[in-house]
Amino acid sequence: MKKLLLTLAFSLFGVLSFAQIEGKWKTVDDETKQAKSIVEIYKKGDQYYGKVSQLLIKPANPNCVDCKDDRKNKPILGMEIIRGLKKDGDEFSGGTITDPKTGKTYKCTITRKGDQLNVRGYIGISLMGRTQTWQKVN
Repeated sequence: MKKLLLTLAFSLFGVLSFAQIEGKWKTVDDETKQAKSIVEIYKKGDQYYGKVSQLLIKPANPNCVDCKDDRKNKPILGMEIIRGLKKDGDEFSGGTITDPKTGKTYKCTITRKGDQLNVRGYIGISLMGRTQTWQKVN
């Protein structure tokens, strides 16, 4: 019985320390350092998606006029900006992130460190891109 409880305790600990990205995150502009929005990341099947659930700064245009896909001219609030990420060890990759300000879509990799997400958007290889740090919202 003791062995069973110990195994159960360790497996619960393993689940808790498991790097999760689901939840609400405050995005911060990497140029102005100003909080921009709250993005809610959620899981659909075995993939992760993220949508803008709150705008903290009023955008110049409330719609994504420069988006090239199904998001063209759609409201930024509620927009799915992260699509198709898959968990790969301690990182989430294989998906895309769209910048509603420019309408550009980039390959995306996310890693979690405590209450922060390092969100990297890049074109081609990961060396050509930029990283933003998002803060966990409780």
